[in-house]
Amino acid sequence: MNTPLSPSSESIASVDFGVAGMSCASCVGRVERALRRVPGVAEASVNLATESVRVQWQPEAGQDAEQMQARLKRAVRDAGYEPRILSTGRPQQELSPWTGFAPVAIGLALSLPLVLPMAGMLWGAHWMLPAWLQFLLATPVQFILGARFYKAGWHALRAGAGNMDLLVALGTSAGWGLSMWLWLTAAPGTEAHLYFEASAVVVTLVLLGKWLEGRAKRQTTEAIRALHALRPDTAHLLGRDGEVDVPVAEVMVGDRIVVRPGERVPVDGILLEGQTQVDESMLTGEPLPVSRETGDALTGGSINGEGRIVLEVRAVGSETVLARIIRLVEDAQAGKAPIQRLVDKVAAVFVPVVLGIGLLTLVGWLLAGAPTEQALIHAVAVLVIACPCALGLATPTAIMAGTGVAAGRGILIKDAQTLELAHRVDTVAFDKTGTLTQGRPQLAHFMAQPGADENALLARVASVQGGSEHPLARAVVQAAEARRLEVAAPEAVRAVPGRGTEGRAQGQELLIGSLRWMQELGVPGLDAAPWAPAAAQWQRDGATVSAVAERGADGLKLRALLGFGDEPKPGAAEALAQLRARGLRTVMVSGDNRGAAHAMARRLGLDPDRGEVLAEVLPADKAARIAHLRGAGQGGHVVAMVGDGVNDAPALAAADVGLAMGNGTDVAMHAAGITLMRGDPRLVAQAFDISRRTVAKIRQNLFWAFAFNVAGIPLAALGYLSPVVAGAAMALSSVMVMANALLLKKGASPR
Repeated sequence: MNTPLSPSSESIASVDFGVAGMSCASCVGRVERALRRVPGVAEASVNLATESVRVQWQPEAGQDAEQMQARLKRAVRDAGYEPRILSTGRPQQELSPWTGFAPVAIGLALSLPLVLPMAGMLWGAHWMLPAWLQFLLATPVQFILGARFYKAGWHALRAGAGNMDLLVALGTSAGWGLSMWLWLTAAPGTEAHLYFEASAVVVTLVLLGKWLEGRAKRQTTEAIRALHALRPDTAHLLGRDGEVDVPVAEVMVGDRIVVRPGERVPVDGILLEGQTQVDESMLTGEPLPVSRETGDALTGGSINGEGRIVLEVRAVGSETVLARIIRLVEDAQAGKAPIQRLVDKVAAVFVPVVLGIGLLTLVGWLLAGAPTEQALIHAVAVLVIACPCALGLATPTAIMAGTGVAAGRGILIKDAQTLELAHRVDTVAFDKTGTLTQGRPQLAHFMAQPGADENALLARVASVQGGSEHPLARAVVQAAEARRLEVAAPEAVRAVPGRGTEGRAQGQELLIGSLRWMQELGVPGLDAAPWAPAAAQWQRDGATVSAVAERGADGLKLRALLGFGDEPKPGAAEALAQLRARGLRTVMVSGDNRGAAHAMARRLGLDPDRGEVLAEVLPADKAARIAHLRGAGQGGHVVAMVGDGVNDAPALAAADVGLAMGNGTDVAMHAAGITLMRGDPRLVAQAFDISRRTVAKIRQNLFWAFAFNVAGIPLAALGYLSPVVAGAAMALSSVMVMANALLLKKGASPR
């Protein structure tokens, strides 16, 4: 994926491209250092598992974006690696599980005859092959199948660095060269003990390990491939001459598209004709089909049910929800977790240290009086077992698997840092409306002033509220429509953030908003009968109470009270209970008055007396309340904020981890580190669980990667490991790291 670069952009630009030829964590460090030396580069991050790099740079006046990309790719090439283009479209057809196995098979076929005599010696059999035959079998493995190690190792050496390929090339070349020397210098009639099998088997095992790594990598990217597969190739365009099949790439905004029963919706749009059930499970994780009627939004990639429908296209290409989801998952999988920085620092000095240990091993055995061939074999074993492949794969493979599992559950994780941090959360703050409740309040109570025409007043209130998109305003309009009242167009409507709405209707200037706003304005009568008792009772019942005031020549007068009721979301109480069972503190943040907020909190299982409810919080104050929660207590807390991603954006950004309930809108995706594609609060606990399990896999992988080297290097240096066993252990460490990361998919909880 290439992010478009604009030469005139003043912000940080970024570009992604592939890098071929990397084999270990040392390669990652080398590529990053080469890119950071390019003038203007702010940051470079390489992902070994995806063999990709992301570079952020600061465009300057007159700087050409294409020239910058060319300089970046030239830097990669000069470092000894091959830059390549990342595919931006649908991935290629699924590869066979045996793709790329041919070199491994050839290596096994040539190495097996060299190993069998060693097995025969265990039973007293003497099957040793002639030296010339061993030479013919081992040499193609060493210099043809192993050519990749020489090429990459030579580039590393020229750059004054080291990598896995250099260690393998040096180690196996030493074994092959020692065998040649012993063969050619052997006395006539004697049969020298050769080590051709060691060099051939090590090369074959390393190739086998790389093939297994590649096969496992393809499994970690299944989530991306599954999302790409949701894009149909063609769409049924409805034109003057009826339906015409056209490529999806040719569809434009405003076109009318026909979707037949059982087909995938090709692009985002609005349903114009028909009604149906839509399966959005691959996008939201919701297993049950959802009903869609005229005027409802349809998301590209979802599956149409039983009805033929016509939709009007609203978004195509990279602007569709599906494209943004794919981009978000790719960004998360390409990112680098903070813990990886420590690994990179270790890898930067690892290979030179290993080369030094190998040299010390050789010298030490020679000084101890060991034969040259024995000392050399022990040094070769040190070089082979120390290859840092597993170190480079430990973190990115776990990140890829974790973000893939999350995407399959309708949980989109923005970056690796968020994924790593989420498991440390100890306090979770929830916005009330739309997050813990349905977010579709209804007008449950309407009290007009004594003697007033209730329907006429409600019609005027609905007229003013018709100019607002607030959920409470929509509830008033719906109540008026339900009574079949004639609602005039609003005049001079103005929203007062966090307080209410004011405007003119039928010659009257009305102010509609919270009781607190009315008190601030000094509206008389709020604390007198019949208003005060009614408001108090509605609030005790959990309703949100608003008031209607009229501004006249003699000031403000109270005209009506409105009581709004909302219902908890299915599973909201269960979600809060799940989090508390994990030892997390849960808090509800609401702009409602204290009585209504406390009543709803009790229905959800929260205890206001324990500080689990923050009421009467204005939208502008939510971020400050989150900051207070973070700083409260000794050492502070790690706080997650769960909101709708639009009016809660400042609070989501202020939290350590922001989780946005939404349908993948840009606001939700940018304001929060995690987007929950369907509005189910139970996904919050699942997101934390995926984070916990992913971080556990990262730590396990790093432990095993370090353990193999920490334990293996001394054993090899002391002569307890042969090069063959060392090669097998090195390959096993990489495969173990990949397999352990893939266990995240096996243990994923059901939707």
